[in-house]
Amino acid sequence: MTRTAIVLGTAAIALAVVAAAASRSFPQSAPRTVPCSEIIDSTNWPYIGSRNPRYRYRPVLGVVSVPPAYISQIVHLDAGAWPSWSKAGLVVRAGLGPVTVSVPLAWRKRAAITWGGNTGIVTSLRILQCGSDPSRGNAYAGGFYLRSRSACLPLIFRAGGRSTTVRFGLGRRCR
Repeated sequence: MTRTAIVLGTAAIALAVVAAAASRSFPQSAPRTVPCSEIIDSTNWPYIGSRNPRYRYRPVLGVVSVPPAYISQIVHLDAGAWPSWSKAGLVVRAGLGPVTVSVPLAWRKRAAITWGGNTGIVTSLRILQCGSDPSRGNAYAGGFYLRSRSACLPLIFRAGGRSTTVRFGLGRRCR
């Protein structure tokens, strides 16, 4: 084997290692953008949903209201890659945004999300800033997909240069 072949072979292995590490460290694709046309309703801000504390929506980063910490209803679908589904809307404060919602990398083979009318099943989405009245909230239909019957799912929310992780007990309570 020539010296050039050894150098090229070593370089190819090094590039493969770097590419594999990068693919595990970063999302595989850009988040799906949810346009303003996919808003299903407008509501007062802050949106809390139910008066019952067990079913109240939770404010996150002052920009989004997320479903309760525990969601008992999980629908088991007959077939497909995502056999479990939980419907839960999301409300984004008008005039603020965009908001990015992501499933952490370690969870992407176990869970997915969808909000908006044409989002599909994704691991990351970006909801655009819509409207101008911050006393109003924009509601989006959607929810959670799981490969298992239940989960304590963390989601990462980003808005205005800040981020936080929020847990959702889907079919079971989180500790």
